[in-house]
Amino acid sequence: MLAGTGSDVGKSLIATGLCRIFRQDGYRPAPFKAQNMALNSYATPDGLEIGRAQAVQAEAAGLPCMVEMNPILLKPSGEHTSQVVLNGKPCGNRDAYTYFRKEGREELRKIAHEAFDRLGKSYNPVVMEGAGSISELNLREGDIVNMSMARYADAKVILVADIDRGGVFASAYGSIMLQTPDDRKRIRGIIINKFRGDLRLFEDGRKIMEEICGVPVLGVVPMASHIHIDEEDSVALAAKDRHAVNGEVNVAVVLLKHISNFTDFNVLERHPHVNLYYAASPDDLVDADIIILPGSKNTLSDLLEIRRSGMAKAICKAREDGKSVIGICGGYQMMGMRVSDPAGIEGSVAALPGLGLLPVETEISDSKTTRQVEFRFLDDGRICRGYEIHMGRTSTPRPFITFDDGSREGCMADERCFGSYLHGILDNAAVIDHLLKPYLSGESKGEDSREGFDAQAFRENQYDLLAEWLREYIDIPRLYKIMEEDD
Repeated sequence: MLAGTGSDVGKSLIATGLCRIFRQDGYRPAPFKAQNMALNSYATPDGLEIGRAQAVQAEAAGLPCMVEMNPILLKPSGEHTSQVVLNGKPCGNRDAYTYFRKEGREELRKIAHEAFDRLGKSYNPVVMEGAGSISELNLREGDIVNMSMARYADAKVILVADIDRGGVFASAYGSIMLQTPDDRKRIRGIIINKFRGDLRLFEDGRKIMEEICGVPVLGVVPMASHIHIDEEDSVALAAKDRHAVNGEVNVAVVLLKHISNFTDFNVLERHPHVNLYYAASPDDLVDADIIILPGSKNTLSDLLEIRRSGMAKAICKAREDGKSVIGICGGYQMMGMRVSDPAGIEGSVAALPGLGLLPVETEISDSKTTRQVEFRFLDDGRICRGYEIHMGRTSTPRPFITFDDGSREGCMADERCFGSYLHGILDNAAVIDHLLKPYLSGESKGEDSREGFDAQAFRENQYDLLAEWLREYIDIPRLYKIMEEDD
């Protein structure tokens, strides 16, 4: 198990790299996270929903993702409320107090344990990931994802600490010393992550860490900004640039409060003539060529907020000025004439007018669509791939997406204004070529076409680069030795 001194210390990234390393070394690894809290989710081949991080780790391990890898998923939909997804299917919304209280935790723990047992019958090693900090004492009794899961699985625990935030000695030492004596013995190593600068300057620090913690430091891993792996949490967006750049196609993604599946933009972001940034205010949209309304876990709440902030007005003005506006999933719903929620699925707001950019209406429902799909974009013959995760039905008077069974989806007002439920739609060359066509010169169109870009091959290469990076900075032979030790 990779456990953390806190959130966003890099557990998911290192777990992804280890899945690839174990696969390279001839093992059959599989990722596992008992409980995940994230708005980045993914559809399994059999139409169930798990956290995006475990889907990425499965891909690194060379496996199709499956619900056993993340049996409990919490998708925040408000300040204190989350949708609870159990074994890939939503089972309603819970407030934080109701969910995290001790009563009823045994049923959730049973779900996690059964999923782990099913996974462990077919794969070895199981690369487990904890959640947040392992030293939240107030949550210890109800814990189902950190040390209690390590105890059940009889896992060796490697503690991941983030040196970039500062306080790495205190966070590592405190995380270990605050464990019970038995749990403390499970922690067999420390990985210090996100190092900047000359590693030789931390040689003494490494020795000090081992002396005070009584645990070997298996590696000090530098920042890996050159490696592109899908992020789990929207906290990663804080580091993204938020400004237009002269001479490039400026793509502004509206930074919604409940933004989901922001990995939809990773491929587009890497286009050589695209500057993609996240817009937090109306002023951020002024110089954008293309505006994208992304997915949202709470469409009505985010729609209300962009109206209040003036973003909605700025988006409509951009459309009037001839700029491109597209919507994905919740963003697609917002672009229509009206969004209604008669059953109160998302909250107390029953209905709101949309931005009026597309002639569609949406009704939120408690029925959730979760599936992977292949499709064709307009009359382009190239096969495209994506996935759906949404709660709602939207009318489709002008569809432009055609599925293999002949059914159609989405709505296009014209070539610069369209919306779709499909996550991953912008991973496809046919769609990117269409989107950028009005903004690239004839010479650039030939030079920059994404037709030769293989998103799957790119991801596979990134997993290999990550494995190579971790092998350089983590003592993998020593890690294997720890894994093989008898307690």
